[in-house]
Order: sequence, then structure tokens, then C-alpha cells
Amino acid sequence: MHRSVQVTNAVFLRTRLSRWVVSACWLACGFGVSSVAMAQGAANAKADQSTQVQTQFAPGVVTVIPPAPDPKETFDGPLTLQTMIDAHPEISWQTGNHPEGRPHFDPRSRTLEEMAKQVILRREIFCLEFSFKPLRQIYLDIPRPDGRLQRKLVHYMVYRVRYRGGDLRPAADNPNTPVYKRIESISYNTKRFFPMFVLEDHESGKKFTDQILPTAMQRIAIREQISTRLYNSVDISSIKIPRTEDDDSPGVWGVATWVDIDPNIDFLSVNVFGLTNAFEQDGEGADAPYRRKALMLNFYRPGDSMDQTADRVRFGVPAFDDPAEQAYVLKKYGLNERLDYRWVFR
Repeated sequence: MHRSVQVTNAVFLRTRLSRWVVSACWLACGFGVSSVAMAQGAANAKADQSTQVQTQFAPGVVTVIPPAPDPKETFDGPLTLQTMIDAHPEISWQTGNHPEGRPHFDPRSRTLEEMAKQVILRREIFCLEFSFKPLRQIYLDIPRPDGRLQRKLVHYMVYRVRYRGGDLRPAADNPNTPVYKRIESISYNTKRFFPMFVLEDHESGKKFTDQILPTAMQRIAIREQISTRLYNSVDISSIKIPRTEDDDSPGVWGVATWVDIDPNIDFLSVNVFGLTNAFEQDGEGADAPYRRKALMLNFYRPGDSMDQTADRVRFGVPAFDDPAEQAYVLKKYGLNERLDYRWVFR
């Protein structure tokens, strides 16, 4: 990476004001933010629905990502259930006195084999609200397999999940229609969160799944001044998250931790799985990979391998005045435009 290029200061400011307001204020004050950065900020403000708020149980500012269920995620199809067709050849009407597999009176489309080629699967979709504190680093003594302690740099992210209700499901007004045209909103008393956090290094292409570090929990809780219980990625799955409409509700707090991250990392993302049950699958079987919906949070770390705990990991994709540099950075994140976060299927 060319470190001589200066990143515009506007990308580093995180307030509850939208980026175009911040950029305009800086320009008015004479700080010289480019018109390119201002235009990018105005476009991103429309797509960015996140907010930043102060929290009581973990002093500091958290970034809140609102739930984003999509009505299109409530059904799949039409699909061909080829596995069922192959397992039950008797439904093909190739036996007896049925020429070309046709029934005597009903149309061919009424046979089980043909109906199994036009199946629409319906399901309910939920999505949790996700809030997080800045991604930080800390040196900790981590137990090794031989029982000894090894000092390592730990990347961690403290987060909060809340269930706001508003689940989506197809409304069965007419069960005989192939597609339910109306989507209704429902809510339950509680939901559970079965998380997996994957840190992605866009420089090397390596991915790191969060690790359970029992010895790190107390140190991180003290450093972040957490006044409620802090759960790891396993323990939090046993907690029922109550539905709430109160913006000041405490929610459930957890922490994700990673070790052995490249100290020279610059561009990285954290993929959060488990916030929703939405998924994609093209067909069925081994040739149709199952992709889960995840929240991708993009981060930027300007710094080097020296004194890493002093380096600030910034949320969002950095903005550059040079179009070539901006295109280079966007390519690293796999983006066409600057987005601090997005929902992806992986």
C-alpha cells in the first residue's frame, strides 16, 4: 500500500450527523475536504442506515446497525427437488400402460414428478439489531496446549444484540396459489443468537474465526468498563434475547476475539453470522452451495507493526482524493462504492 497518500479526515469522524453534513462543515471551516469526498459521503449517507449512540452498560459510543429483513428472503423457487425424484422413480409414470409417462385423464403437470420440478419453499425470516464498539487490540497472556502462557496480540470487538421483533413471513391467504402475495410482520417474546465472527484480511485473503479466550474476558470487561455480563460466542447462544421496543434497553452483550492476525494488516472486514436465518441456495445437493446471510463490517487500520495497541482501527472504507487510489482500495474490499457495512450471502 502507498502510505504517502493522505486519507481525508472526513472519513475518520463518526458522529450521529450524516457524512455529507460533516464534510460540508469541514469545508466551511477551511480544512480543504475535496468535492469528490463530499460527493461520496452524500451518496453513502443514503445507503448507510447505521447510527451512533452512547450506552450505559458499556461507556462510550456504539455503532447501531438496524435489522434488515427482506421480503424476498421469505421464499425460494421454483426449485427442482431432484434428490426426491431420483430416490422415488415410481412417481415418473413409466410403469404400466401409461405411454410416455402420461396419465390417462389429468394433465402431465399434475403428476408428482412434474410438481416436484416446480416447488416453492416458504419460511419465516428474523433479523436482530447489532451494535458494536470500535475494534481494538490488547496484549494478553494466552494459555498454550502445554499449559504455559504465551503473550499474544488479541483483536477484539465488544458488541450488543437486541431483538426488535418485526419478523417476516408469507401470509397464507390462499394456500392454493403458488406464491403468497402478502407478507405479514410477526413478533415473538424472545430470540436466540448463534453467532460466528469471521475476520477477513483483504491483503492476504486469509480468514480468521473468532476464538474463545476465557482468560481475556475479564481483562476486556475491565478495559471497556462493562457493567453487565459479557458473553463469549458460545455462552451467548444459551441466552434468550427478549423483544424490546425501548431504545434504552440493555440488550445482551458479548465479545469476539481473534489472535495471530498479521500485524501489517490495513484493510479488513468482520463478517457476523447468526443475526438472521436468511439464506440462499441455487437448487439442491452438493452442486448447490448453501449461503448464509451475514453482516459485513468494513474496517481500516492505518499503521504498522510497531506499537500496535496505539493504532486506531477505524470503521468504514477510507476516502482518497486520487481516483486511482480510491479504486485500489475499493477493489480490496470487493466494492464498487464506499460502504461502511453491507449484508452479504456467504
